[in-house]
Amino acid sequence: MSGAKFERIALIGIGLIGSSISHAARRAGLADKIVGSARTPATVKTALDLGIIDEGFQTAAEAARDADLVILCTPVGICGAVTKEINDAGAFRDGAILSDVGSVKAAIVRDVLPHVPEGVHFVAGHPIAGTEQSGPEAGFAELFDNRWCILTPHEGCDPSAVEKLSAFWEALGSNVETMTPEHHDLVLAITSHVPHLIAFNIVNTAGHLERVTNSEVIKFSAGGFRDFTRIAASDPTMWRDVFLNNKEAVLEMLGRFSEDLTALQRAIRFGEGETLHKMFGDARALRRGIIEAGQDTDAPDFGRRASVAKDEADED
Repeated sequence: MSGAKFERIALIGIGLIGSSISHAARRAGLADKIVGSARTPATVKTALDLGIIDEGFQTAAEAARDADLVILCTPVGICGAVTKEINDAGAFRDGAILSDVGSVKAAIVRDVLPHVPEGVHFVAGHPIAGTEQSGPEAGFAELFDNRWCILTPHEGCDPSAVEKLSAFWEALGSNVETMTPEHHDLVLAITSHVPHLIAFNIVNTAGHLERVTNSEVIKFSAGGFRDFTRIAASDPTMWRDVFLNNKEAVLEMLGRFSEDLTALQRAIRFGEGETLHKMFGDARALRRGIIEAGQDTDAPDFGRRASVAKDEADED
């Protein structure tokens, strides 16, 4: 296996990530043909009308047949069942690469591997890019540019398949790194999963305050609340599955977060200004490191740009 191009790419799920893969693959000339499947006929029709796919199907097995790259772009919780459906139909092409885009890796490897036939190479993956938007209309070719894609090959995974999939993601615009599924889940628990959980929670807290109306929360949303809670608009089904399938790492990171929050609470209660200043300074330095690494910009936009949903990546 060499190079980054495939004859037929099958996208199982044609939402934000699936449609963006198609746009980026077409931009780079990485596929002779791109097909896809979705549960609803309307989604398939939209993807066809937008030119995201060349052929559309209702079932994953139909889409995967004869594809040399199959990418599961479905919620984490059904990746195993979808793989089983494809395998039971005998639709996997010998020598094909199977991958996914889920933000949980250990659970997906556990659920998918039993249904991968001999001769098919499963390489789990996670492009750390996205927006709070969903559906085939939300995709765009630049989504993965200068973002990271983490590949988490399991023990015994074919190195040549990992190499080819890595080349594919690099051609889509991503930086690629490999690590174990378990380490990925721990890293993403603190960089993505817990922040989303906090965002969901603080929005609900604001909504439940008896002395503050919902209209006041919306009307007077200052930059902190507005910007921090943007990710609370993310897809509920996807995030439900993420937390149920990465519960150990998320609970561990939540425990650490709770300890640090208690330390902040104590510093405020007892007027420990130096402690607060050091904690805020440390956090500011880490935030600057993210900007210097090219993973965000310090240019203010205050939510006014029409393209904000595309420019601000929701690390899913």
